[in-house]
Amino acid sequence: MFPPSSPCPFCKYLARERPYTILDRQQRTAMLVTHEQRGRGHLLVVPIAHRETILDLTAEEQSAVMADVVRASHAIVGAYDPDGVAVWQNNGIPARQSVPHVHVHVAGTVPGGSTSWGKVTRATVPETDAIAAELRLHLPQ
Repeated sequence: MFPPSSPCPFCKYLARERPYTILDRQQRTAMLVTHEQRGRGHLLVVPIAHRETILDLTAEEQSAVMADVVRASHAIVGAYDPDGVAVWQNNGIPARQSVPHVHVHVAGTVPGGSTSWGKVTRATVPETDAIAAELRLHLPQ
């Protein structure tokens, strides 16, 4: 069971139809700075093409997504020096997938460990732009 796939907010962000901070964009993937900062430098790595679940990714997209997860992790460690980096991905409503476009969460842990679950303060676009500016200083090419 999956959330409705249309309209897809991530596709709208990638098409610049809705404001959102895009940290980096490659041929097959993009890194988005999420408004829900559940960790330090919380990013979403997404395929450019609309794919509902991880099972729908092509082999090339699989490799590109994982490479960007590693790049995102390096940027977060360089910018925030967290004790750890959390990486997670959900498929289907029972797994808590809320947006039907593959996205891998990458976030530095908060002081004391883990990430923040439950309700978090929603960051504004200027705030996520500032996070992106810091992360870009440490993002490997």
